[in-house]
Amino acid sequence: MQKTVIINAHVISPDVDIKNATIEIVGKKIKSVTAGKVAVKADKNTTVVDVKGQYVMPGFIDVHTHGALGYDFCDADPKAIFEFAKAKLQEGVTTVLPTTLTVSHKELVTAAKNAKKYDEAGQPYAKVPGIHLEGPFINAKCCGAQNPKYVRNPSAKEVKEIAKVYPVKAISYAVEAKDGAKFAKEMIKMGVVPSCGHTGAKFADLEKAYKNGLRHMTHFCNQMTPLHHREIGMVGAGFLVEDLNTEVICDRIHLCDNMLRLIFTRRSLAHVQMITDSLRCSHCKDGYAFEMGGLKVLLKNGEARLVVGNNLAGSTLWMGNGLKNVHDVTGIPLKDLVRCTSWNQAIEFGWGKQLGKVEKGFVADLVVINPKSWKPSAVFVDGQQRI
Repeated sequence: MQKTVIINAHVISPDVDIKNATIEIVGKKIKSVTAGKVAVKADKNTTVVDVKGQYVMPGFIDVHTHGALGYDFCDADPKAIFEFAKAKLQEGVTTVLPTTLTVSHKELVTAAKNAKKYDEAGQPYAKVPGIHLEGPFINAKCCGAQNPKYVRNPSAKEVKEIAKVYPVKAISYAVEAKDGAKFAKEMIKMGVVPSCGHTGAKFADLEKAYKNGLRHMTHFCNQMTPLHHREIGMVGAGFLVEDLNTEVICDRIHLCDNMLRLIFTRRSLAHVQMITDSLRCSHCKDGYAFEMGGLKVLLKNGEARLVVGNNLAGSTLWMGNGLKNVHDVTGIPLKDLVRCTSWNQAIEFGWGKQLGKVEKGFVADLVVINPKSWKPSAVFVDGQQRI
């Protein structure tokens, strides 16, 4: 069986920080992680990779991302998901849930069909175990950069039709919508993670869905009811209800530094998930103009905003840069923060015994990060070096 040995690695994994480590990979899995140098020679069955002191972290898991490199998951062209997944791999993301927009049912089914085509092609870049539906069951008053034209009431039937084509792993919706609490229970029975997002809900609305199993919040603080001393809203819920898994866009644009500091120092890190919420303008230059669900968007000064209304419309963030941002803002050790880039996501979506750690027995989905640039210099998926 083919073996890969990574030497001179600075391993950063949940609760682990080992300088000058050696990682032995046999087939798809990590056989050992050893502190210090281990004598090893390359041969026909053994590949030796010297990372020269760079960080080796669990491959990032991005559960909320729409596109990159000029492509969006909702594009009709099947090429889009291939290029999107390739771009995410370049960012160090080894598992991704491509995320839809609030669009027509036909467009959502097409996106699912394209994901299936990517799967049938062997998933050559980042892994795509399923998709994330952001909408269309959101609050029209909290659309952000989603198109209110396509907003509709929650429908388990519609989700089932999409899931028949390709697995739906998560759905962001407004819990205060008609039968919103019941919808959470229906999604859980289908194996879908229900998430509260683009919502005008009061805390009492969240409590009803929570009783039915909802434990996830979409891009925390953005497009949800703010904290108020007479109605704590969804932002208040995120701080009060400890086991809500809260997505956070860590680009220092969607949330100011003080809010990032508040979240990461006051919430349990076991329930914080870094996301990118990246759009097709990710990897593109300033001035890039495009449409998102029929709405015009312009990338200017690194910010993607609607041309009409100026609402933030997602990000150009890379997960590694988000990790760096939080580390810079909070000073929290990387061995603690790194669980928020992969292991928390893996636990919630049922992959926690295989993904999210650089540890014996785990699948060798790894990213090698240059500590100076915070860009990936190598990425491994299922033990194979793909970058």
